[in-house]
Amino acid sequence: MAEDDGREVESNDGHLDQMYTLDEALTVVGFGRFQVMVLLYAGFGSMAEAMEIMILSFVGPAVKSEWGLSSAQESLITTVVFAGMLIGAYSWGVISDTYGRRMLVGAGLGGGPVYTSWFLEFVPPQKRGIWMVIFSTFWSIGTILEASLAWIVMPRLSWRWLLALSSVPSFGALIFYGFAIESPRYLYMKGKMSDVHDMLRQMSAVNGKKLPAGLLVSDETPDPDEEYAPVEQTRLLSSEAKGDLLSKTGLSSVIMLFSTRLVKTTILIWIVYFGNAFAYYGIILLTSEISSGRSQCTSNTPNSGISKTDDTSLYRDVFVTSFAELPGLVLSAAIVDYIGRKRSLVLMYGLCFLFLLPLLTHQNEFVTTALLFGARMFIIGTFCVAGIYCPEIYPTAVRSTGSGVASAIGRIGGMISPIVAVQLVSGCNVTPAILFFELVIFLAGISSMLFPFETRGRKLIDTVD
Repeated sequence: MAEDDGREVESNDGHLDQMYTLDEALTVVGFGRFQVMVLLYAGFGSMAEAMEIMILSFVGPAVKSEWGLSSAQESLITTVVFAGMLIGAYSWGVISDTYGRRMLVGAGLGGGPVYTSWFLEFVPPQKRGIWMVIFSTFWSIGTILEASLAWIVMPRLSWRWLLALSSVPSFGALIFYGFAIESPRYLYMKGKMSDVHDMLRQMSAVNGKKLPAGLLVSDETPDPDEEYAPVEQTRLLSSEAKGDLLSKTGLSSVIMLFSTRLVKTTILIWIVYFGNAFAYYGIILLTSEISSGRSQCTSNTPNSGISKTDDTSLYRDVFVTSFAELPGLVLSAAIVDYIGRKRSLVLMYGLCFLFLLPLLTHQNEFVTTALLFGARMFIIGTFCVAGIYCPEIYPTAVRSTGSGVASAIGRIGGMISPIVAVQLVSGCNVTPAILFFELVIFLAGISSMLFPFETRGRKLIDTVD
């Protein structure tokens, strides 16, 4: 049991009762087998989402060659996927803040961001950084699996087989959907104390821990004149005020992101998410486009599509650069709780910028692959750290909305990225394409420096006020 912090409140019968908050209960329960099961489900869904996204870098060149598409039509394939994800990310975020995380966790590619909020709300405050990095590892595993699958399937079968086989993990996530449970913090904010206490009791039993004695109370500073309810009752302290927040749905939830307290953070996090998606998906597409087209560009002949002779180098290069995500995540895990979220973002944006810089001039295939390896290593790091910072900085009342809208803004970056990474590179305009990526990465790095506060070690907050 955690050490008693000495907080007491006078009950109706005149006795002094101990108090504890949800964060304190989660700290006592710790990260055990219960959280591992939540991690495995959320992580498996994230892995399936990564495979569905990664497939675009293989399908695009193959379809272009088979159907005789132009570079603009090829880039449109990726753009329409991100357009759908944009709608889903916003809609699912608002719905999950209104009706709960469990309902739409992982529903479609647009529901992917809900995984992050859902998993985060089961994790003790002191462990958030490292476990969110571990959660991000599942995404990287998905990209590696997709690159491996493409290397095996594409030369022997076709892109249609790759699409079919890549959908299998999504069906697996659907099978286990029935075992998903609601977020305790969402229930806590909504005032369903009986459900919260039952869930905490279940967590403690599975993890072999014992809950603190006393009353479960709000994270807010207690009012000495306020009455407190024991854990068996269903009323949460200050639940009337929090109920007002829950009634604000849809557009009202988005408007709350622009409150005096959140407006600066919202704008900056949008720039960061846009930069992450634009650069990350751009680097993936650059790997396939440069591998299949730069040799033609050096002879002043625009690339007309991927050929059989390009297959080996394309799949190899994408496979190799996919492994760059693992050291990127290891670095994130090492520094995110040591130097903090903001400094981690600035550092890794700077290193990604430096690795892309030599690509402004022509490099041989080995150097190009090595530079893209380094750039992808650091951009996945920024993706990971931003994914930790964004849910931490928003209150529970708008956490999924904030993360969902930020993810939707990121999808816009993903929609624009093919225009730069595919159309410009296919037209032998590699240098302007790299300049675009460098500019966006630079602006995202500056935005990271301007965030109002660091969230390392801070408790999650529930209300906007």
